[in-house]
Amino acid sequence: MRAIFWVLVTFLLVSLYTLGFATEVESEKQSFKAEVLTNKLDTPWGMTFLPDETMLITERDGTLRKFNDGKLSSPLKGVPKVWANGQGGLLDVEIDPNFASNQFVYLSYSEAGNGGVGLAVSRSKLDGNRLKDTKVIFRQNKKSRRGLHFGSRLTFADDGTLFITGGDRGNGPRSQDPFDHAGKIVRINSDGTIPQDNPFADGKNALPEIWSLGHRNAQGASQHPQTGALWTVEHGARGGDEINQPQAGKNYGWPTISYGRKYSGGKIGIGTAKAGLEQPVYFWDPSIAPSGMTIYDGDLFKNWQSNIFVGALKFQMLVRLEFEGGKIVHEERLLEDKFGRVRDVTTGPDGAIYLLTNDGEGLLVRLSPT
Repeated sequence: MRAIFWVLVTFLLVSLYTLGFATEVESEKQSFKAEVLTNKLDTPWGMTFLPDETMLITERDGTLRKFNDGKLSSPLKGVPKVWANGQGGLLDVEIDPNFASNQFVYLSYSEAGNGGVGLAVSRSKLDGNRLKDTKVIFRQNKKSRRGLHFGSRLTFADDGTLFITGGDRGNGPRSQDPFDHAGKIVRINSDGTIPQDNPFADGKNALPEIWSLGHRNAQGASQHPQTGALWTVEHGARGGDEINQPQAGKNYGWPTISYGRKYSGGKIGIGTAKAGLEQPVYFWDPSIAPSGMTIYDGDLFKNWQSNIFVGALKFQMLVRLEFEGGKIVHEERLLEDKFGRVRDVTTGPDGAIYLLTNDGEGLLVRLSPT
């Protein structure tokens, strides 16, 4: 009954958020306003900006839309067929670093096939309001009947290679199998080929596309604007959500080590540490259920430069993190229970911070200084 009560409360609150609804916030280092740009999204999951500042937004049921000048487009045509069940569906979206010349758009999604369902990534050319010339550039090699833990953030490195975060598909030991894509971060070229400098490029000790292993369900990824390093955030179990800086060939421990606990309350693996397995940069216990993330490098929030922002599904909030010397030194929680479950976070070309909330009546929210 209590869960039903809070679902109803959230629905009533979200239904009040009409276009232009704004709330002002005094945070520790920056006063800002949060303005609803649209409340017409259906379970949105990912977003990115085109060079003309039009947004592309995915909805988990399989629709891709444009948003510009306060208007949300009809679904774009040509989106690959997705398996929209459980945690699966149309997930992240990213554009090519050379989009201005090639118009390439990348989508991650759950795809049905022999043996069940797996994560896939496609590359298409955007032509007006349709995708064409679609090519699948990555497919998870072992499918599962389960609808859990697809991971699925996409982010490009400075060298033009594409990182794909993956989940363990609800089966922790798969994360430790070096010849299974589940629970891994994958690095490929934009056409799906394997970079020659990948840590397992020869394929002898692991699949050649694997960058790092031992991840549970990484749903956030961002490049550090100064160093270019990859940062990720992933769901733990009951506690143990992690921020990592995944490095080539390293193992981040799941499920051998974890700062979380089983949902039944028992210990996971052997504890919190083991020789040869990496420690997280930061972790949460209890869990906040983290999703999208961005490392701020815009011009609007001078006091937030290089801060990490993480969307949280639990507590329905945005978390701001300060780090120095590679370590998280301070955390601030913002907008708790204000707009709903924060699924994605990105820095816009205008310097504002944008949020997607993925309740049934999903919101696009813009944060700007007051």
